[in-house]
Amino acid sequence: MTIDHGEALTRLEPLALAAGKIVLDAYRGGCAVETKSDDSPVTFADREAERIILAGLRHDFPAIPIVAEEEVSAGRMPADLDTMFFLVDPLDGTREFVNRSEDFTVNIALVVNGDPVLGIVYAPARHQLYLGRPGRCQMARTTDDHEIEGRREIHTQAPGPTPVVVASRSHRTIETNDYLAKLPQAEIVSVGSSLKFCMIASGAADFYPRFGPTMQWDTAAGDAVLRAAGGRTRTLDGEALRYGCSGKPDVAAFANPWFISDCGVDLPV
Repeated sequence: MTIDHGEALTRLEPLALAAGKIVLDAYRGGCAVETKSDDSPVTFADREAERIILAGLRHDFPAIPIVAEEEVSAGRMPADLDTMFFLVDPLDGTREFVNRSEDFTVNIALVVNGDPVLGIVYAPARHQLYLGRPGRCQMARTTDDHEIEGRREIHTQAPGPTPVVVASRSHRTIETNDYLAKLPQAEIVSVGSSLKFCMIASGAADFYPRFGPTMQWDTAAGDAVLRAAGGRTRTLDGEALRYGCSGKPDVAAFANPWFISDCGVDLPV
């Protein structure tokens, strides 16, 4: 199966904006928080945003399988994944959402042959929408009504004398802290959700080390945006981070190894 990247991204955009409206309305109005079996939080906003995204994807792309965080948590997953599938995280940064931080995002990615080739990340509280496809990356501003009011091309930038390193706000590990301690010349910025990838993509940051657990739906959309902007995400052995699984899908198969995302140059350690 082949797909027109530009047309596909055009179809994904209104789904992300609609989901972002649901999420932001719930953020402003408040909603109950439940705890899933893995002790992570989940809200009405997670489930309703995912419902909207899945309905749109199944209408526009009926032949492409979908792996979505809340469906997987409920035990629903495609029986077989072909070379092309969607990865959806309807509310990345639920802890930030619950703790009243604005660092939460809606994420939709298309994976082809293990690579995240399309990605859309919407941060509704920040009025920021990021879109990436091979050879082109954009950032758009949105209005209070979740309409686009301006776009610009973005790309990674070479680090300055003081590299900017972004790290998780809510999921910082001992290993990450030990690594950051080796970078006294760097400015460390704590940010939640997939915004870390987008900051590198837009030139606002340079590196993102993640030495802790993540799932593929947490990273695919932001990673696609970063790669479209000229950046990289690599495992600790230097290989590009890959997406998908071999054999019958299960939850564990979608766990990421540790990785470092960057602006296209190696982190000076």
